[in-house]
Amino acid sequence: METFALLLAPALAATINAGTPLMLAAFGLLVNEKSGVLNLGAEGMMLLAAIAGFATTIATGSVTLGFLAGAAAGGAAAAFFGWMVLWLNTNQYATGLALSIFGAGLSAFLGIPYTGMSLKASSVAIPGLSKIPFFGPVLFNQHPMVYIALLLCAFLAWFLNHSRTGLVLRATGESPESAHALGYSVRGIRMAAVIFGGACCGLAGAYLALVYTPLWQEGMTAGKGWIALALTTFACWKPWRVVGGAWLFGGVTILQLNLQGLGVAVPAQIMAMLPYAATVLVLVLISRNPDWIRLNIPASLGKNFNPNSA
Repeated sequence: METFALLLAPALAATINAGTPLMLAAFGLLVNEKSGVLNLGAEGMMLLAAIAGFATTIATGSVTLGFLAGAAAGGAAAAFFGWMVLWLNTNQYATGLALSIFGAGLSAFLGIPYTGMSLKASSVAIPGLSKIPFFGPVLFNQHPMVYIALLLCAFLAWFLNHSRTGLVLRATGESPESAHALGYSVRGIRMAAVIFGGACCGLAGAYLALVYTPLWQEGMTAGKGWIALALTTFACWKPWRVVGGAWLFGGVTILQLNLQGLGVAVPAQIMAMLPYAATVLVLVLISRNPDWIRLNIPASLGKNFNPNSA
């Protein structure tokens, strides 16, 4: 039993580590969607943030500045997306896909000088707590961004359900016409939500390049932006469910690595597809209950709003 615990603890710690970038990105996308904006450009924003954070850390030696650069890159890309869909009224789906493709291409070009470079992996052991048997190495020997992500979850749960600003944000996603009639700037609220979402995706991308890997590689997100998009639906747009979903998908990712390490005779291609197969399976199971989605999805998600015609 003790041997099993010794093997399980590193796997659970790695699961939390793998789930953190999904969690951060999904929180940002959740706020986007609560305001009524669907941004399919998460993959591109995460890649731009990954190279921005990695290059900044290489140049300055500061991981903190790397995370700030990643958040800024994600926020800037999201602001451009917001200007396109909120002021120029472009199609949200097409614009998001274009952002994803553009971010992948630009990050690959900007990352050419940094290919092959790496950083030292970092984690912070909380004094005392990290020595607790089993739970210490799992919960209290993680990078600070893991704890920041959990605090962000608690903040969003309070903000969206108990603050006036959060309720107004939700109102713009349910009925932008009503919010506009009450004197609220729907465009301004949605733009703030989009930038916040981009910054969260930026933190997720920076986490991949600075903590999870830590190195720069073209296309290093490997579909995690799309998984984060699916995660918001899986969680029914509720922050606490995002945490469980992120750890679930993170666990599937770690499972493939552990099975390979144990020498399980399964083709590597099958192992690599496990996280994406799990994503598809979860979405299929959710879609079997359309009422569940209909009761939770923001009513105006993906629909443009022009105040001049309201």
